[in-house]
Amino acid sequence: MKRIFILSIVLVMVACLVVVSASAQVKYEGKLGVVKIKAGEPIHIASWMVIAGADASLGTDTRRGVEIATADKGGKLLGFPIKLTFQDTGCNAEGGQAAATKLAADPTIVAAIGSNCSSEARPGAPILWKAGIVTVSPSNTAPYLTDPNRGPDYDGYLRTCHNDKVQGAVAAEFAWQQLKVKRAATIHDGSVYAEQLQGVFAETFKKLGGTITSQEAVSPTDTDMRPMLTKIATGKPEFIYYPIFIAAGGHITRQVKEVKGLEKVGLMGADGIFSPDFYKAAGETAVGMYHSSPDFSAFAGGYKSFLDKHQKKYGEKPLAPFHAHAYDAAMIIFAAIEKVAKKAPDGSLTIDRGKLRDVLYATKGFKGLTGTINCNEYGDCADPRIAVYKTTEENVKKLVMPDKPFWKPAAAAPAKAAPAKK
Repeated sequence: MKRIFILSIVLVMVACLVVVSASAQVKYEGKLGVVKIKAGEPIHIASWMVIAGADASLGTDTRRGVEIATADKGGKLLGFPIKLTFQDTGCNAEGGQAAATKLAADPTIVAAIGSNCSSEARPGAPILWKAGIVTVSPSNTAPYLTDPNRGPDYDGYLRTCHNDKVQGAVAAEFAWQQLKVKRAATIHDGSVYAEQLQGVFAETFKKLGGTITSQEAVSPTDTDMRPMLTKIATGKPEFIYYPIFIAAGGHITRQVKEVKGLEKVGLMGADGIFSPDFYKAAGETAVGMYHSSPDFSAFAGGYKSFLDKHQKKYGEKPLAPFHAHAYDAAMIIFAAIEKVAKKAPDGSLTIDRGKLRDVLYATKGFKGLTGTINCNEYGDCADPRIAVYKTTEENVKKLVMPDKPFWKPAAAAPAKAAPAKK
């Protein structure tokens, strides 16, 4: 009897441990409250994007992706209308903080889509998560945001775009392997996006055998880039990688060939200036330069249908690289809501914030426009495919981005990302 009694106690203890372990796997369930939506009221999805100023094309591009996704759902989820709101972020830390603070004060918001610029997300995402609002970004690419050491403040953050550990490595491989460049310089603007991206490029380029002659910084508001470019020229680089934004990128591109020693230097930007607005800012000096950006040719079959809808709805081609990523961000949020929402007999809807977050993080095998979406434990969900594009005279003349890759890494030898600097 004594042995049976002891065995019973052990079994009870094991059962308790199993229950505790199972509950621990769902970290936030029941701890962040719920959103209750009365019958006939909308499901509120808020977006925080840069929709004004020099970088507005980035936000307009992603906004349209969200709008087309909503239209493809018939404007409804579970019989409830979808309400979309958009908050401007300015593509800077202050704007991101202000936008997130405003959204966090609205208890009707079920989830958020954004931000666009990584510098906005760094202060903004923790503010939203403290309010229980999960956010999915279509275009934040800075490695920091999904780094294992980022801290619990970002546990409500995910993204459908690539991690710049991938993009920076591809850009470095292109310079080294395709252009046979041996000496390169980089420029960043102090933003978390630009600083980390050029850091990955530099680290990878050095590992490949190249020399980084200098890593310079500018302010996003600088207009005279000649002193900085003159300093770069002393290192005699063959190539300059400047993954910054439109205004400063335009000034650099216009002025670089005016500096002695840089007349023939190769130029490369990233997805932050891969926009017709950059062509407006840089003019004909952009002809011949390269950009690292998502590989549109690798997107899923539904992408052509998306482009047709975009042209019909807005009368033009997409304005920046992340419209399809925004579409996918909206769609995984819609799918998660459909899984966790509970209908009551009175016709109301209840959405548990913690469960919504957990279902989003559990996204696996989701067929999106950009590829198959599989979210890991830190919120990286993308099927990251990066290509390099080359700007032609026709692109600048017609203010249309190239949509066919000039170069992309061989499938058999994908780029190996260098660790990002903290």
